[in-house]
Amino acid sequence: MPRRLRALGAAVAAAILAAHFTAAPLPAQAPAERQVTFRLIVVSTEAAARSVLERLRRGAEADALAAAESIDPSAARGGLIGPVALAELRAELRDALSPLTPGQLTGIVRLPIGFGVAQLAEPTAGRRRLRSSEIAGIGATGAVQPTVSVDGFAEANTILQEAPKTRDDWNMHPQAICDARRQSLSEMVESMTELTASMKAPGASPAPDPVDVIQADVILGQLHAYDGRMGDAAARFEQALPRAEKDFPESLAQLEEMIGIAHLHKAEMDNGVFRAPGDRCLLAPTLPMLGDPRGARAAIDHFAKALAHRPGDGELTWLLNRAHMAAGSYPAGVAAANLIPASAFASAESIGRFTDVAPALGVDSFSSAGGVVVDDFDNDGTLEILTSNFDSCGRMQLFRRGADRRFHDEGARAGLAGELGGLNLLQADYDNDGCKDVLVLRGGWETPQRKSLLRNNCDGTFADVTIASGLAAPPTSTQTAAWADIDNDGFVDLFVGNENRPSQLFRNRGNGTFEDIGAAAGVARSAFTKGVAAADIDHDGDMDFYLSNLGGGNFLYRNNGNRTFTEVSDPAGVPGPDRGFPAWFFDYDNDGWDDLLVSSYFLSVDETARRYLRRPPNAGTMKLYRNRGDGTFADVTAQAGLDKVYMSMGSNFGDLDNDGYPDIYLGTGSPSYAAAVGSVLLHNQGGRVFVDVTASSGTGELHKGHGVAFADVDDDGDLDIVFKVGGATPGDAHAFRLFANPGHGRDWLGLDLVGTRTNRAAIGARIAVTVRGADGATRTVHRTVSSGGSFGASPLQQHVGLGAPDKSDRAAGRVDVAITWPVSGVTQRFSDVPRNQILRVREGDARYTRLVRSVGGAKAPQPRRGEGEVARAR
Repeated sequence: MPRRLRALGAAVAAAILAAHFTAAPLPAQAPAERQVTFRLIVVSTEAAARSVLERLRRGAEADALAAAESIDPSAARGGLIGPVALAELRAELRDALSPLTPGQLTGIVRLPIGFGVAQLAEPTAGRRRLRSSEIAGIGATGAVQPTVSVDGFAEANTILQEAPKTRDDWNMHPQAICDARRQSLSEMVESMTELTASMKAPGASPAPDPVDVIQADVILGQLHAYDGRMGDAAARFEQALPRAEKDFPESLAQLEEMIGIAHLHKAEMDNGVFRAPGDRCLLAPTLPMLGDPRGARAAIDHFAKALAHRPGDGELTWLLNRAHMAAGSYPAGVAAANLIPASAFASAESIGRFTDVAPALGVDSFSSAGGVVVDDFDNDGTLEILTSNFDSCGRMQLFRRGADRRFHDEGARAGLAGELGGLNLLQADYDNDGCKDVLVLRGGWETPQRKSLLRNNCDGTFADVTIASGLAAPPTSTQTAAWADIDNDGFVDLFVGNENRPSQLFRNRGNGTFEDIGAAAGVARSAFTKGVAAADIDHDGDMDFYLSNLGGGNFLYRNNGNRTFTEVSDPAGVPGPDRGFPAWFFDYDNDGWDDLLVSSYFLSVDETARRYLRRPPNAGTMKLYRNRGDGTFADVTAQAGLDKVYMSMGSNFGDLDNDGYPDIYLGTGSPSYAAAVGSVLLHNQGGRVFVDVTASSGTGELHKGHGVAFADVDDDGDLDIVFKVGGATPGDAHAFRLFANPGHGRDWLGLDLVGTRTNRAAIGARIAVTVRGADGATRTVHRTVSSGGSFGASPLQQHVGLGAPDKSDRAAGRVDVAITWPVSGVTQRFSDVPRNQILRVREGDARYTRLVRSVGGAKAPQPRRGEGEVARAR
């Protein structure tokens, strides 16, 4: 075996085993009453941590080193943490700190966000007691049970980071990233195969530690799982069983579960579930059984053995019931003590049954996780579907509608063939030329990579202008950003939330280039940011930002009106959950003020199982904050029925039943193949409470949910759910979903806004549509122009549900529209607007234009005589 591969194998093993395979019981906890203050420096690789430790030993100041290099949120305080109870810290950090005296250093401590070195400080050094969210990355997980990992994702990322590269700027080039990923994985599989064989060879000298042999088999099994070679993965895990039973009995339950997960995933792959899911992937007790159930039955056997070691375990109970559903033996075959009853999946109401029409419409996409944007990129009046692929070698796809009314992938013709590995996508017209451009975000959850800004050439093609625009460097790990005009100069700016490094705020110079003003604006804080949302929360004419962070506390940045921001999350009442992910502003109760939803994110199948087992959650729930009308918020989570834990990733909102109130769709999951817990559809009942209608709607896709968009794809007047399904690894690729809305017979209005002084796409403009309903009552529906949630993008053209039609008299059908433009400050008002049509409104114009959609051909605005008599803009 080549020497460098031996060294790489050792480095990988050291880097990943602590996080993914518990080798022994944790040491006893330190006394709970003891409090410590310390400085912490966290870096991304073990090699960097060794350098930090050596520099500290040579006398470097910990505070300066933390401020310069740490990726932990405490870097802004020179790494200072505390006073904090030792019992509140993760066990590995607690045990490293407990024997120290002030000034002494720990060794290298493996943490979820990287590799840390800590120096104990004098107790008086702590300035204040920290919120639990501020130490979320290093805090004890308490009773929240983490999901067993079978996916190889962390292993593959560590390999990519540690492997030698052919060029220094490799992560600035998508193809170079692809090449490095393929080569490093191939070499590591070869290396680990040879290593395990040599460890098991008769008479090996020195005799390997049995735990090392078990761990080597597990690592190799994980690498097979990464690429979807589930038979090989299961075989490697099974090889570890005899040694574990003899020398490491504490690991038996985990190994049995891992084998069961591998068998269940293989059974679904072998039966074509991921490529042609149909109803076989929907969360319901009546799932069609697999054509060949043998793999599911093998999984049942291993889950049952694991449950014998861990009776009542929520994760294992969930997996056991899932496997029985796949095998066709649910519920009769499930022991009463382990049964999740069918009633637990039932919906309290129905908004109709949705149908997956992706295959029928030609949306032929099978890939890993990724983003999705639905919008009209070629200005022909029809919506296109643009997707990305998280696989480092995965390509983008652009589905355009043809004359046959089906979609066809024209990604290569559009110039997107070289845009590999994107996790999320966002659209905006950054240069105000009337054609929507696209931002591709990369590196989320893994090694830093550059983004891509794709300028729309207005001829059906895109050009990568990232380097010329100033957005390319430095490469970052990110999947979240938001377009908003922060200074009302008529051009959208870009807020990028990064993982373990400062956020970036790129001011649009108006000439096609951007400058990062994050530090000067006061928003360059380091956090593991997973969601960025923008809105004018206090109606002062300036866009504000909310950042949802996976630990370290969330941020609400109020715009000071001078290109600077003030962080006000605590006084505004929106601290968020301890571990946040999706976040967005929307007016869920139609009072004219944007409210805030922030979902928590815990990698715990047990927490999902608790919802169905009627057990109380251990993790923090999602949060719904109602805007009081002054830019401060009240926590209404419980009264809205959202005090629940969802493993939310890709999520968005839209009015599915055209009643005027936005509903919520949550894609769920984590890298582990165990984390197939089902997407969730929540129906908004009149701005009061959200009700789970997942089962009755047929939208509970079990597998990993990423990009989500709400759009009227079939032009029938109601919103469909456009859903990019797929996990973080090539072995978890999945077919695209397009859930067609069954319709509800209610009216609607489409508004296509064109800014003249405001940015061309009208991002941030506020809409108020007043309508008299069938009961004679008048109400107003409010919208703010945006693409919706923080993972997936709906059309910027706004769809407004108007409720039930009333044709008894003309007055009952009257619709009045008011549009407030953020830059000009004018409010345009239109009276007696017709329903069930799309209207184009230009900022400042006294008339609107009706748009007529056509499929497979050009569309032009179609003015209609007698329509568009409006009050003058004022």
